[in-house]
Amino acid sequence: MTTPMEADGAGHARYTYRLRVSSTARTALEAEWAQCRWIWNECVARSKKAHAEDEKCGPARLDKMLTEARSANAWLRAGSSVPQQQLVRDFGKARAKALKDIKARLPMRQRAGMPKYKKKLEALPSLNYTKRGFRLKDGRLHLAGGISLTVVWSRDLPADPSSARVYRDSLGHWYISFVVPAQAQPLPETGRVIGIDWGVKETATTTSDAYDLPHAEHGKKAASKLTHHQRIMARRKPRKGQAGSKGYRRAKRRTAKLHKKVARQRQDTARKWAKRVVRDHDALAVENFRPKFLAKSSMAKKAADAAIGATKTALIEMGRKHGRTVHLVHPAHTTMDCAHCGARAKHALPLGMRTYTCTTCGVSSPRDKNSARVMLVRAGLNPAGAESGRPDGPRVRQAA
Repeated sequence: MTTPMEADGAGHARYTYRLRVSSTARTALEAEWAQCRWIWNECVARSKKAHAEDEKCGPARLDKMLTEARSANAWLRAGSSVPQQQLVRDFGKARAKALKDIKARLPMRQRAGMPKYKKKLEALPSLNYTKRGFRLKDGRLHLAGGISLTVVWSRDLPADPSSARVYRDSLGHWYISFVVPAQAQPLPETGRVIGIDWGVKETATTTSDAYDLPHAEHGKKAASKLTHHQRIMARRKPRKGQAGSKGYRRAKRRTAKLHKKVARQRQDTARKWAKRVVRDHDALAVENFRPKFLAKSSMAKKAADAAIGATKTALIEMGRKHGRTVHLVHPAHTTMDCAHCGARAKHALPLGMRTYTCTTCGVSSPRDKNSARVMLVRAGLNPAGAESGRPDGPRVRQAA
């Protein structure tokens, strides 16, 4: 199977494929991960020691530590140096980001934490390879260290990959994620634009009823089965330091399987809707909404099930892929402004009030529809004709 193409910085995209792993290859991959995990934990220990003794622990010292460790341990030398070097670089980036946030005095909730130890029974394997660490031959993936894997080619790679990541998910499935140059696939112009407002009752409300995205409630539909398996896990939870029983491991796997299914359903719904919106509109005015604060509100469970963040990401990636213009609009006061005359209400509307009535021009419309039209206005797009024909004069971009 393959997961959708994901943006990976400027000019790059990720293509992910399922791997068929033999018992021999699985043993080799787990051995590579054991070596990398040891190196990561050694980097964490060196970092803590450097902090206590007020010393530096930059990339050069970490590379030196890796060289010394491989020279002193035949067990480490048995593994490939490519994923080990990449792990040291990843550690250095994570540590530098944490120190940067501390220096900037960001609030604790916004800081990237310092790298922590990876526990054997909790950390999932993840191995990064540069171009010199892997090759594709006759449809098979050959990794440094003599590891050969079968790739499930659900679609072709558009270009030669520059790097790859092999990882295992919570269900024990192995995947390969290739980084390739992103290639735009322009769509024909339609002459239409659309405004999009995020919400909880409806995941997305647009300036056109035909493109509204209702709350799919995938998590709610799976809640009863999920609760059943979680109760079994709670009853059979092992004591600290003891291995879980066969029944506990079976319930844990079924719980992970349900979580994976719901995540894929949300992703599939988001991508199908995003493709339809991007296909029919030249420009999108999207509320730059960050739903993190909803996790501390009474709507946390429903907001998480709505997957606003994942849907917004899918829409932006789809727009970038097909060459559409995506305007990210600041969400401040979008529920207080009138989309017709621009007047702002004196007080914020309570959540229970679902109809917006302007006290200046008297126009009344559904609250979320008004906010979606405000997105168009703030993005500098012409909202005229959103619910009627095109006005006289030269052609302008019309809202759907």
